[in-house]
Amino acid sequence: MVIYVYDFHQGNKELKDLLGGKGANLAEMTKMGLPVPPGFTITTEACREYLAHGREPDALRDEVTAHLHSLEQAMGKSLGQADDPLLVSVRSGAKFSMPGMMDTVLNIGLSDASVAGLAKQSGSQRFAWDSYRRLLAMFGQTVLGVDGELFGQALDAAKKARATTSDLDLDETDLRGLTETFKTIIRDQTGRDFPQDPREQLDSAIRAVFESWNGGRARLYRRQERIPADLGTAVNIVAMVFGNLGMDSGTGVAFTRDPGNGEQGSYGDYLQNAQGEDVVAGIRNTLPLTALASIDPPAYAQLLAIMTTLEQHYRDLCDIEFTVERNKLWMLQTRVGKRTAGAAFRIATQLVDQGLISMDEAVTRVTGAQLAQLMFPRFGPARSAEKIAQGMNASPGAAVGQAVFDSHRAVELAAAGTPVILVRRETTPDDLDGMIAAQGVLTSRGGKTSHAAVVARGMGRTCVCGAEEIDVDTRARRAVAPGGVVIGEGDVISIDGSSGAVYLGEVPVVPSPVVQYFEGTLLADGSDPLVDAVHRIITHADEARRLGVRANADTADDADRARRFGAAGIGLCRTEHMFLGERRQLVERLILADDDEARQAALLELLPLQRDDFVAIFTAMDGLPVTVRLIDPPLHEFLPDLTELSVRLGVAAATGQPVTDGDASLLAAVRRLHEQNPMLGLRGVRLGLLIPGLFALQVRAIAEAAVRCRQAGGDPRPEIMVPLVATVQELEVVREQAEQVLRTVAAETGVDVPALIGTMIEVPRAALTAGQIAEAAQFFSFGTNDLTQMGWGFSRDDVESSFFSRYLDLGIFGVSPFESLDRDGVGQLVRIAVEAGRATQPKIKLGVCGEHGGDPDSVHFFHQIGLDYVSCSPFRVPIARLEAGRAAILDRAEQTEAR
Repeated sequence: MVIYVYDFHQGNKELKDLLGGKGANLAEMTKMGLPVPPGFTITTEACREYLAHGREPDALRDEVTAHLHSLEQAMGKSLGQADDPLLVSVRSGAKFSMPGMMDTVLNIGLSDASVAGLAKQSGSQRFAWDSYRRLLAMFGQTVLGVDGELFGQALDAAKKARATTSDLDLDETDLRGLTETFKTIIRDQTGRDFPQDPREQLDSAIRAVFESWNGGRARLYRRQERIPADLGTAVNIVAMVFGNLGMDSGTGVAFTRDPGNGEQGSYGDYLQNAQGEDVVAGIRNTLPLTALASIDPPAYAQLLAIMTTLEQHYRDLCDIEFTVERNKLWMLQTRVGKRTAGAAFRIATQLVDQGLISMDEAVTRVTGAQLAQLMFPRFGPARSAEKIAQGMNASPGAAVGQAVFDSHRAVELAAAGTPVILVRRETTPDDLDGMIAAQGVLTSRGGKTSHAAVVARGMGRTCVCGAEEIDVDTRARRAVAPGGVVIGEGDVISIDGSSGAVYLGEVPVVPSPVVQYFEGTLLADGSDPLVDAVHRIITHADEARRLGVRANADTADDADRARRFGAAGIGLCRTEHMFLGERRQLVERLILADDDEARQAALLELLPLQRDDFVAIFTAMDGLPVTVRLIDPPLHEFLPDLTELSVRLGVAAATGQPVTDGDASLLAAVRRLHEQNPMLGLRGVRLGLLIPGLFALQVRAIAEAAVRCRQAGGDPRPEIMVPLVATVQELEVVREQAEQVLRTVAAETGVDVPALIGTMIEVPRAALTAGQIAEAAQFFSFGTNDLTQMGWGFSRDDVESSFFSRYLDLGIFGVSPFESLDRDGVGQLVRIAVEAGRATQPKIKLGVCGEHGGDPDSVHFFHQIGLDYVSCSPFRVPIARLEAGRAAILDRAEQTEAR
């Protein structure tokens, strides 16, 4: 029998798939004996059933009733009873943390009948009415779909009537009136009264949390964070404890280390006389966590002890939500905390030094995506822009862009290529699309644990929070900083997420210290803790990984940078880039040559140019393999545009201008060679076979360059790659010709030039017949860009701008298949080719040189199927090194666990 509901004492932290992260961790803290309010969790299975069938599982209501009865017995009161009501919170909690993306309702059980009982039981009329108006606002927005702005406007009006900006200054009379206003809003907006039956409130809230799994902001967040859409959320029903009972009560969020930079210590925010959502919503600026030491020393001491216990138990940075109810501490949640990229690296190595984790585990605690964030520039010390305000350094980085004041405008401008900074009083979960689109986020309210800060840190966005000197007016689309400085929509501002500074104008950026480390201009010598942490982790990843990492590089400068970044060779040197610019005319002459003499003349001019290019690259990569791809692009890239040429000659003829025989011959040749679909036409191996001497020229240039490098004492290691092969016969012909050229150059120079000859697997037929092609190939390199295009039937240049965004919105794609390898389709083609190639030739060298070679998720797949190396852009080489190490460590751990 399927069980849909578990009491907290029945679960543990390993049951995240079933109980969600929040429920599993509440159960774990209960098992540890920490002060957790009693409650129970409805499983993710129940959510999935609800979403699949549009109603709760048949057994769910009875199970909830039984567990609610147990909770009532434990608390000595019943849900919503008139004289002393039990109140509960209904909170979402998926397997993966999705802060603010799904729904929560507090104070379930309050009604017109029970609010007086709550006031009597607590001894505070103000507290009771404050709790009731909170329930009305949260239930109205979350369950009934009322626009939350209506409640916010009513609250602002009540504060304005009191001539205050703080809700704490509202008294019992104000809150009683606000409660009636909120009821009227609900009635006007929904056509029905707020439900007075506590069980109806509870059941409706449960359904709302289930449905919030497929809410717009939740779907968007899952897509951004690559969280599977079929997991569902658990629902946690917890006995309420109250931080809004007075100044001896409060609520807070704490981190066991600074999530911004990883420094050890206790960090967080605290609000007196408030409920938990007030902290993350940023509706009031918080006190630092350390203020609790003077407000309530015993509660603070107990909190510090629990924080230490939790960090040692979870062996990681912990994010904790807590409430103090009349000087008694209650733990409402813990989870492994989100952190910035820099903090992730520092914390991982700190935990190693404390003996809590191994270096293997430290490598798995960070990601290539986080390393990529650390490699972006930051603001330099010389700043000509005017500093206009100071906020909290919520999420580091340097962000420059036009100020915008709503998420829709941020998305609109970003889509047009304009960098923007999203400026808000505080963000809400509905701002997620704007936060994704923006370069950075600036808020005038909230602290390091506000919604803006937590979400920005999770997605690597620069964020400055709590810049309270700035008065943000979203309706007028402007903000006013101290001194009357006005920021209008479209004005350029710069925000420094590392210091919290806000500047009017553009601030110049400087290279990242992590990039300087990889380039060798900054040493890991203890002067920069972040660089030291990156050095330790990348060094261990290199020791652990099986996959080699090469770079895609077409010039000596690219090759030199790739080598500094740790590349063990070049996996793709694209020779067509050597034919651009002034050399393009030589290739045009070669293609259009109508006799051997003209063709040979063009080849002789191209040979020394190509040879010199290869000498420079082989020198930069001395002692390491360099895979040179023979010319690959479509024919039309080297010929005049047919339309432009036709128009030019047509205009000349119509206006009586002379048209030479050469122009007429050129037009005839371009028409003859014109293709409707050049990407599937005369390119790659087909072009090399059609134009005599083209591939032979390139092979000779490679061989002669290698000879020169050897004669100079170098150790060149060329590999010759034939592009777009679809059948073994194509490769056999080209290989025979290439080997003849290599033998000829060796005979002419007296220097042997060993070079592997292989092919790119980028055509589906090549993948499916890889066993045959392996008979003529010494290596395969998977060109996953073209393989993806042909496997999906996409023209990348067209589809990414035409319908990919719609496919992502509809969930057809979780991520673009050009960004991360489509394992189920294109990945299977690669797997088939690997298995068939190795079956024919067990020692064949296998690599990948498409853009997927630098994608973290794809690197793990390439490790799993047994490739020998990945190749990516020089900048992404460190990322691939780290992910290759992570893949090897995780693979070993899985094998150990399986045994």
